Amino acid sequence: MANGNLQPIIIKRVKKATHAHHGGAWKIAYADFVTAMMAFFLLLWLISMTTPEQKKGLADYFAPPNVSESPSGAGGVMGGQALAEEGAKIRQEASKDALTAPESSEAGPQAEARGGTDEDGGNDKAAMLASTVPMQSKYNKDFHSAAASIKQAWQANPDLTTVADSLLVEETEEGLNIQIVDQEGRPMFPEGSKYPYETTRKAIADLAPILQKLSSQIEISGHTAAGAAYPNPRYGAWELSSDRANAARSILGEFGLSDDRIHSVIGQAAADPLFPNDPYLAGNGRVQIVVKYEAPPVPAGLKP
Repeated sequence: MANGNLQPIIIKRVKKATHAHHGGAWKIAYADFVTAMMAFFLLLWLISMTTPEQKKGLADYFAPPNVSESPSGAGGVMGGQALAEEGAKIRQEASKDALTAPESSEAGPQAEARGGTDEDGGNDKAAMLASTVPMQSKYNKDFHSAAASIKQAWQANPDLTTVADSLLVEETEEGLNIQIVDQEGRPMFPEGSKYPYETTRKAIADLAPILQKLSSQIEISGHTAAGAAYPNPRYGAWELSSDRANAARSILGEFGLSDDRIHSVIGQAAADPLFPNDPYLAGNGRVQIVVKYEAPPVPAGLKP
């Protein structure tokens, strides 16, 4: 029979075994690594873009406000510095005078002419130093805090990024020195105009609420660089510098600084250059605001 020669058909079914699931934990770890690297390079980029003034302002902002250095203590890791309770940097000369004043005396007729000996009521110079040092320490603390607040306010204002190099704050023996300085090719006022650019106006406006908290007198002065030409013979460097100083005063008053804090508003033209070796330099043109250490003539809060 024909069917007797047929071979049976055998079908083999192969079952493929699947591998065990490896999981996705490595993906999460890799994503964290990439994110950390991106943050690191972003930090490097931000550090390279900030100016030294901005870095100092950030350091002052994160520094403890109630702890500061005073020139006392021994050497070692503190570098001869100790922490003062006043929270302000006290000059070594003032501290030395204050400590030695009660013990110092002048013998002879000169001592009697200047106020007598310690037994008769104390030396006038010693009494003056003893009363001046605590006041100076208080001013140092308040002014240091104000300087840090000004830098922070300017850095927090994105509109002032392009003029950051023109905004200067410095603590001096006279007081707090604030300067808004022209740069080459980037003035803070239009040429020959007493009205500032909008960025300059915002920088001055940021000062008002901070300066209002200081019970001190303020001097505002305008300055110009030498060699500028003025088409109007009746309106020159003296008039322009005066008007710019008064414009700064007006902006401060508009944003909260009371008139009783203003001691003087003057124009100095090119008579007091910031760079004496080059009076023609653009940086000599500026508006300078000096907050004095001196106490106000009328005590704060005094009412008739």
